[in-house]
Amino acid sequence: MKKFRKVLDGLTTSSPGGTIGSPSSGSAAGTPTSAPTPKEIDVQETLVSENFQLCKTVRHGFPYQPTALAFDPVQKILAIGTRTGGVRILGRPGVDCYCQHETGAAVLQLVFLINEGALVTACADDTLHLWNLRQRRPAILHSLKFNRERVTFCHLPFQSKWLYVGTERGNTHMVNIESFVLSGYVIMWNKAIELATKTHPGPVVHLSDSPKDEGKLLIGFESGTVVQWDLRCKKADFRIYYDEAIHSVSWHHEGKQFMCSHSDGSLTMWNLRNTTKPFQVTFPHGKIQRDGRKESCKPILKVEYKTSKSSEPFIVFSGGLSYDKAGRRPTLTIMHGKAITVLEMDYPIVEFMVLCDTPYNNEVQEPSAVVVLLEKDLIVVDLTQSNFPVFENPYPMDVHESPVTCTAYFADCPPDIIPILYSIGAKHKKTGYSQKEWPISGGLWTLGSNTYPEIILTGHADGSIKFWDASAITLQMLYKLKTSKVFEKPKPGEGRAADLVEEDPFAVQMVSWCPQSRIFCVVGISAHIILYRFSKYEANTQIVCLDIRLQCESDDVITPSENENNPCFPEPGSHSPQAPHPASPSSGTPEGVKDSIPCLKVKDRVVRVPPGYQAELVIQLLWVDGEPPQQISTLDINSAYGLLAFGNCNGLAIVDYLQKTILLCMSTLDLYGASDPYQRLTRSPRRNRQSTSGLTELSDNQQSIDMERSKSPTSDHVNGHCTSPTSQPCSAGKPRVPMGPEGPRLTRRGPGRPPFRKAQSAACMEISLPVSHTEGSRENSFSRSRSSSVSSIDRDTKEAITTLQFGESYGRKSDALPTPCLWVGTSLGVVVLIPMSLPTDQEERMEEAVTIGPCGTVLMLKGSVLRFGFLDCMGAVIQSPYEAWRDPNAPEDPDRPRRRKLVNFSPSSSQDACGDGHLAVVCSERQAKVFLMPSQSCLFVHNITESSFVLRADVVSACNSVCLACFCANGHVMTLSLPSLRPLMDVNYLPLTDMRIARTFCFTNGGQALYLSSPTEIQRITYSQEICDNLQEMLGELFTPIETPEAQNRGFLKGFFGGNANTFDREELFGEAASGKASRSLAQHIPGQGGMEGMKAAAGGVVGDLARARIALDERGQRLGELEDRTALMMSSAEGFSKHAHELMLKCKDKKWYQF
Repeated sequence: MKKFRKVLDGLTTSSPGGTIGSPSSGSAAGTPTSAPTPKEIDVQETLVSENFQLCKTVRHGFPYQPTALAFDPVQKILAIGTRTGGVRILGRPGVDCYCQHETGAAVLQLVFLINEGALVTACADDTLHLWNLRQRRPAILHSLKFNRERVTFCHLPFQSKWLYVGTERGNTHMVNIESFVLSGYVIMWNKAIELATKTHPGPVVHLSDSPKDEGKLLIGFESGTVVQWDLRCKKADFRIYYDEAIHSVSWHHEGKQFMCSHSDGSLTMWNLRNTTKPFQVTFPHGKIQRDGRKESCKPILKVEYKTSKSSEPFIVFSGGLSYDKAGRRPTLTIMHGKAITVLEMDYPIVEFMVLCDTPYNNEVQEPSAVVVLLEKDLIVVDLTQSNFPVFENPYPMDVHESPVTCTAYFADCPPDIIPILYSIGAKHKKTGYSQKEWPISGGLWTLGSNTYPEIILTGHADGSIKFWDASAITLQMLYKLKTSKVFEKPKPGEGRAADLVEEDPFAVQMVSWCPQSRIFCVVGISAHIILYRFSKYEANTQIVCLDIRLQCESDDVITPSENENNPCFPEPGSHSPQAPHPASPSSGTPEGVKDSIPCLKVKDRVVRVPPGYQAELVIQLLWVDGEPPQQISTLDINSAYGLLAFGNCNGLAIVDYLQKTILLCMSTLDLYGASDPYQRLTRSPRRNRQSTSGLTELSDNQQSIDMERSKSPTSDHVNGHCTSPTSQPCSAGKPRVPMGPEGPRLTRRGPGRPPFRKAQSAACMEISLPVSHTEGSRENSFSRSRSSSVSSIDRDTKEAITTLQFGESYGRKSDALPTPCLWVGTSLGVVVLIPMSLPTDQEERMEEAVTIGPCGTVLMLKGSVLRFGFLDCMGAVIQSPYEAWRDPNAPEDPDRPRRRKLVNFSPSSSQDACGDGHLAVVCSERQAKVFLMPSQSCLFVHNITESSFVLRADVVSACNSVCLACFCANGHVMTLSLPSLRPLMDVNYLPLTDMRIARTFCFTNGGQALYLSSPTEIQRITYSQEICDNLQEMLGELFTPIETPEAQNRGFLKGFFGGNANTFDREELFGEAASGKASRSLAQHIPGQGGMEGMKAAAGGVVGDLARARIALDERGQRLGELEDRTALMMSSAEGFSKHAHELMLKCKDKKWYQF
């Protein structure tokens, strides 16, 4: 515990220049400023570095770019492998685990050790890994790297410890699962095929043991050759040569026949009695044409042949459609007797698997369901019903239903909000699902003890917003809101903004939600804002629409000859001479210039809205002179004040949403009044719109040099607007014209003009940067090389509004009591306070105008301002006031008239809490400062980063205290104590941040954060040591001890005539005693890190002793293997030395001493 004493009153106020040049260092604590004063502040900080640790908690959503699928029929858990080396293991809801191969190589195949709590992964780098699933966080026990051959297929017979591995060369190797060592027993391709065959059979595409006899291995080669190999006799029983390439093979459970799928869309059935030709060839989707020939069909990539006691066998396959049906969707075909059912899928099929209850391949299979892994979805089809309905997926696999464009994370929400959202969302759920229980039901998960309500919001490209219940590390959809319903459907080529929003005009750019008042604001990419109120009743409503002109005026210039404290302001309507403006190419109206029209058309009729969030107000920015409005960069709403403020790279607007009026609309420059900290100079306009074309620049003094050094580069986009909002891609602005010989006409505000005026257009500085239109270019534009050396003050000529926050504060130094204020942060590191006066009576509030006073407070920081936070003099967070929720459509009660209930709003309560002032935390891209209000003294300053810049910052609660959490563009996650800004944690979490992560990263209370780790997955992380310590209890268990089902009694006759399958001993054939050792250069054994963790995980269960003994043997074997490797290395070295010595002796044998 550390105690900070800080002198407050009588401090010399930091001037903007002094603030910029204040002591700054990234050292152990924020730099305090001190001066003698009679008053003291006493804040006891309790947070220490030991309270913080960064780790991943859970990943939600659909596995991105899936490649492989596996199912354990006894444990009933499912595994999905991905192209980036990830493995997702799913069980009952709550059992959801993500593992990652360090190499990042694609997962080619997954094989469960059925009911053993282990999984084998085969990766594209020709490495096999054995994962231990008997612990909540799986770990690799062994790895085996093939050096000379490429792995193509693996097969592990049930209850066997020998894994069959097929390779690209056509060879088949045996791997001991327990020691992960190769056997000397190899089935070479040239032995498997006949010696007379002159061509190579191709890679191994299938391996399986015969259900009739485990000693017979069926090997399928890509060229169409199938060989049954007798493992005991080491010879081929039969060989099949077929003209078409083979993709998959599936046995009948009796082991007398099997089915192959081929590249020509055919299925062939083979009987072991006669293997010279197939006894049945079918083209399920190939019709006979008029000339008698079959249609050419696409390959059947996989087939499964499953038998049933009570009905005909099921034949399930993917592909095989005829080529002439262009544009048909991917299909899964189910053949049951004579009935053929074709299921069309929304996405290409990656893999499918028929689920059966028995793990034995020689029993009647009784299929119950089919798991279909698509490129962007997971579907389970019920085979027990004739119409084959799908199961309702309990996992949140549809996060990416429309691409995610923004996220928000709310921890510790009001407890009643989740049930009410769920009850309304449940009314819109789809029907027609299978009534049976979800078949992937393995694992064990219990609700943790320290859970609290958490909600995640995701905004999407189609304008929809999803509310998710994220409590207790799960994710469940609560409610979906479609913002596009507010607007008329746009006609092609009309009512659109720039090219950027041609495809998704309703895309959600950011959201602002107050869970207490249930007021919800959505900012869209077409420069629109929608205000929603929550109601449990349906209603007939007409949406109010406000149109605002907030646009650049390229000819409004600022004189270089004036004093910096008296900047010029343009008179309304006075412009430099300009040529007629041609229509913008993106406006879609070549016959005329778009002006004073919004991008989208709001429904102007009364509409029936269901219960839930109901639109009340739409605010739209207008086109100006053929140029589209700039995207909104920041927004804040306060339900207690009834006000909404937003800004972009042009200026600021404040709206009274209770009275539906515009209170303020002006440029960033006009906000300063006489307090502009910069002297702005005229620059000659440039014609090229793709170049940086600024009209102003900072004066050449030390302050501007510091500002230039502190600015971040301007080429990135985050949240649909700018990461550092200095980089707003302003495609707006009038076309440039050359100035006349008299030069630009300079206009200034007259002495009698008030500093604030209601303006329909905002004049401000302008910037034009190249705008990247594709996601790929946006991803590539964001790189580690983005350092301060790249930046130029030329790019920062347009000052954008980057952050806004309402709150009770002191607008001026002389204020004795706090009043409602709006804190405004800009891209040049300037903080402006705007005081407001609100009527306190409810009737007066609805009728009298809200007055906005001129600002007198200007604070300065390095870099674009990102976040504000307010603390009382004891160091506790001051929450913004809010209006308690009341249903706007509830029936009127004459005895109890509805009144607004405001929480933490009255001046008297504010005075009690903040009578001695309050602390303001301001964080920018480069530094954080703590100011004392109302004296505006800078108490602490800390330079967060010099080589990078901050992307996200927030004042959050953690460990019963409060801290400042920051996420930097170089991947560092940091926390700073408050108010002293002492560094508590700095972890290089992500080596390189891409645009998706930068756009979606957000912090919340309780030491948690999230981001979009891929286009389809949400990754949640924690930076709290307490949560890290309790994470094991919160996660589900993948492995539960289950007794292996007994094999069915085969009967005397079947056992007698069915061969000696049960007496087959693989150890006797493949063990070192019988087959010797494999070539050392063929594969390399790599011990894993999961041995001890696996032992600890299994110690308390019924298999504890066995697991301990097995792991001890494994570790002993590892040590012996390492010793053997070292011995062999020494022998090789000795042999080499002996050889060189012998060569030297022969060379020098006949030489005389004087010849040396």
